[in-house]
Amino acid sequence: MRSHYCGEITETLADQTVTFCGWVHRRRDHGGVIFLDVRDREGLVQTVFDPDTVKAFNTANGVRSEYVVQIKGLVRLRPAGATNDNMTTGKIEILGKEITVLNKANTPPFPLDDYSPVGEDVRLSYRYMDLRRDEMQRNLRFRHKVTTHIRNFLDKEGFLDIETPILTRATPEGARDYLVPSRTHQGSFFALPQSPQLFKQLLMVSGFDRYYQIAKCFRDEDLRADRQPEFTQIDIEASFVNEEQIMDITQEMIKGIFEDHLNIDLGDFPRMSYSEAMRRFGSDKPDLRIPMELVDVADLLQDIEFKVFAGPAKDPKGRVAALKVPGGAKLSRKDIDAYTKYVSIYGAKGLAWIKVNELEKGIEGLQSPIIKFIGEENTMKIMERLEVANGDIVFFGADKAKIVNEAIGALRIKVGLDLGMLTCEWAPMWVVDFPMFEETSDGGLTAIHHPFTAPSCSPEELKADPANALSRAYDMVLNGCELGGGSLRIHDQEMQKVVFEILNISEEEQREKFGFLLDALQFGAPPHGGLAFGLDRLIMLMTGSESIREVIAFPKTQSAACVMTDAPGLVETKNLREVGIQLRPKETK
Repeated sequence: MRSHYCGEITETLADQTVTFCGWVHRRRDHGGVIFLDVRDREGLVQTVFDPDTVKAFNTANGVRSEYVVQIKGLVRLRPAGATNDNMTTGKIEILGKEITVLNKANTPPFPLDDYSPVGEDVRLSYRYMDLRRDEMQRNLRFRHKVTTHIRNFLDKEGFLDIETPILTRATPEGARDYLVPSRTHQGSFFALPQSPQLFKQLLMVSGFDRYYQIAKCFRDEDLRADRQPEFTQIDIEASFVNEEQIMDITQEMIKGIFEDHLNIDLGDFPRMSYSEAMRRFGSDKPDLRIPMELVDVADLLQDIEFKVFAGPAKDPKGRVAALKVPGGAKLSRKDIDAYTKYVSIYGAKGLAWIKVNELEKGIEGLQSPIIKFIGEENTMKIMERLEVANGDIVFFGADKAKIVNEAIGALRIKVGLDLGMLTCEWAPMWVVDFPMFEETSDGGLTAIHHPFTAPSCSPEELKADPANALSRAYDMVLNGCELGGGSLRIHDQEMQKVVFEILNISEEEQREKFGFLLDALQFGAPPHGGLAFGLDRLIMLMTGSESIREVIAFPKTQSAACVMTDAPGLVETKNLREVGIQLRPKETK
């Protein structure tokens, strides 16, 4: 039906006759001459119809936006001064000779250009129309190019693309499962995979040595800009490797993607331990573009009477951290109140601050309601430790370490972005040496990653001091976003037994949840490990999108619904009966 895509028709085809198909992007009537801009996935081309070609002109006169058309015409160079250098086809236009209307279209629910603000609910309701917009076309075409690059790279590195089941049983990934009732086994349920974790380990036991999969994963968790109930993971696993080899391979892959598709050299990926990242940035995924760090000041505040600071300063599980914001003294009281409200999201009970107006005047040159509580001497020692200058502001967090890290760590990012403090465009890094476990609210221990992450010590050392044990896990971070994470896995039965004991997972529970993996490990499991990237997050960052919904063809809303298909929906009683489910009547208030 066509000889060329719209976006492929350039000055190299001047004086040739071409046939193309697409959607009418815009129609203009200029003094008896009709202009149609026709669009397909490759771009847009301008077509001119004049009254001399009577039939074609009359047909063109009747078309409207988003009509589907087929056009045959002569390629001719645009007159001088009428070219458009921003378009591939900007140096030519088509003199239309024939036009066929392949389908008519209703008036679009919103303009399909980049300049008209449209609510996300409307865009998602008519997603098939939204996807016609140039921005969405670019994003999804870019996604395709990146996934092709990934496949080619991993193929060259000897990785095999192997699919794993979607209908499986629950795996210990930490999030809530999506459940699927079974018709043939009434009362039993499949779980959609949160990741292919156990199956890729089984593939290593099976001897495939190097596996990858661009896999759909499902997690029924609270959503935000970088989370969806179904998302795509670049899943990688290899045998007979150590962490250095896995990190080198995946780093090379990501660097290659940026070089080939954005012409950006990410440079070296610095490495930072988890403990250092938490101490300096309050986060296990630091944004290194922002030149601010948290500084501990608890040692200076232990002996004061002000309990808000003294309590956390004395508490082994507490933290008092200060954040110096260069030039931040210009922030108004309204701004500070807004930041106080912001940190409350993370559990902070307030936000103390000190403005540095004239440091040379000593305490008289500082402005803050908290100085009288912490004392002049302590205040000046804090100022000295932070190396403040006139025009700075210092924010404080004092609470349990977890709350301070989350609140002041998030504040660091927000203030840095608000004040335009970014020092570079891209800041990749590795976070390594994660703890094996973290303490639960009831005083027990839970795995930071999953129960199959290998520790960096012997079983005896792990058993003796589990709370301080480090794992062989690693996360790749880019601009404060966790791109991917992985670890070496436990392949030794004795080590796996110790980990289960520490996590208080009984033999019965082990058999129930992942007995098949434990069985497999008894049949000669090789040392193995891997890493999984969030493909959606990667594309989001590379395209400069604000949400992963902008790089997924048919995403869900923040309430995990599809407004286009009206899913999830009700199911007929007959279907429920087949799978042995009876719905409880809705309670009436």
